[in-house]
Amino acid sequence: MHPRRGTTPAPPGPGPVVIPAALAPVEPPAEAVVGFRRRAVSVPRKTLAHRRASLRLGRAVRSAHTSPQRPTTIGSKCISLGVLIIAGALLVGSSVPINVLGTESSAAAAPNAATARTAGQTLLVPAGEIEGANVRDSFDAISGAEVLALKYSGADYSYSATSGAVRWPFPSVVPITDGFGPRGSGFHKGTDFVPGEGAPIYAIADGVAVSSGYDDSGYGNHVIIQHHLGGVNIKSNYAHMAIDSSPIVAGQPIKVGDFLGLVGDTGISYGAHLHFEIYIDDVPVDSFEWLEANAVNN
Repeated sequence: MHPRRGTTPAPPGPGPVVIPAALAPVEPPAEAVVGFRRRAVSVPRKTLAHRRASLRLGRAVRSAHTSPQRPTTIGSKCISLGVLIIAGALLVGSSVPINVLGTESSAAAAPNAATARTAGQTLLVPAGEIEGANVRDSFDAISGAEVLALKYSGADYSYSATSGAVRWPFPSVVPITDGFGPRGSGFHKGTDFVPGEGAPIYAIADGVAVSSGYDDSGYGNHVIIQHHLGGVNIKSNYAHMAIDSSPIVAGQPIKVGDFLGLVGDTGISYGAHLHFEIYIDDVPVDSFEWLEANAVNN
């Protein structure tokens, strides 16, 4: 029976209370489960790869900004080679003259530069002033004998070698460094010939050896020969000879030009030389002047 319009139906009376049974799990349909699982893991693999690549790129950028890259082995070798090249260039530059390293153009420009510098320093002198200018004497080299000649009364020790019955103690002309006369330390009684140590010494004339050997008075190793020339008693003394260089013994006959010994530096001597003396009746005379007067060619 339908209620009438405009009337309100009466509420139903209280019914019996129904207590639901224990809720049992409800399994969803298989299609719903499959769809749910696909939505839960539905992240495209391509998107994850891009993210991983982005993360790697970010780490690389941060690493490049925070820690500098270490040089490679090839780079280190290049740097070492460069240092060696620079060091070699510095060494060459400090040891080689700068004009050696100059180019042809710089060498050609050098005379022009010198001309340009000296062009403003030219001095013009009238011809008359040049003619009246003082002229300096030339400089000449002089020998040791000439020095002694200037020092000791202008003595001239130049001579010519001879080959006669009376001759000089050397077959050729040799330097003379000192002559006969007073000296600061005493009187020099001979002539000093300086042909060089070891030069052979020869007898000036025939005679007899009256003394040979070492003399403690200052002559050192020496030989003294007795001569009779023109009825005059003459002795010749050859001093400062080298030790054991003379074959002469006392009493031995001597011929002009016989070998007597070698030039040495024995006794009271200041360098190797022959100290030669002449005595007439046991009185010392200027041996240089005596030889100059008596040593002639036959």
